Amino acid sequence: MVAMTWPEQYVLHIQKEIEISAPPVTVFEALLEQIGPGADRPDGTPMPMKLEAWPGGRWFRDLGNKTGHLWGHVQVIKPPTLLEICGPMFMSYPVISHVQYRLAETGNGTRLTVLHRAIGEIAPEHRQGVNRGWEYILSRVKERSAK
Repeated sequence: MVAMTWPEQYVLHIQKEIEISAPPVTVFEALLEQIGPGADRPDGTPMPMKLEAWPGGRWFRDLGNKTGHLWGHVQVIKPPTLLEICGPMFMSYPVISHVQYRLAETGNGTRLTVLHRAIGEIAPEHRQGVNRGWEYILSRVKERSAK
């Protein structure tokens, strides 16, 4: 098998980790809430997201009246340790993403790791903003886990 090498402007590889002082089951529920019905933007405005938390379930932005934006499909779900989603995410152009949320129990709680990999025509503004987006989501999951 020959490995394919993509030009850098067509590849996205982000990995973020956060330690959370809560058990994996609590963190997993907080994650589902944050990327689903409790999703919000850094300015505090709601982000109307829906997550169907089962294999093949959709993750989409629901704008009402049967309008919205498909972000992906649940590829793997193994509560409370793993959630994988594949799809275009927030990018409305030729791209495919795979996002993996992995939760591991630690001595002090849970380590939550998000790995986002994508290939396609990735816009520079998305390439720059995705790091801030994942940092915000992880911080909100940590806040929700403390409640």
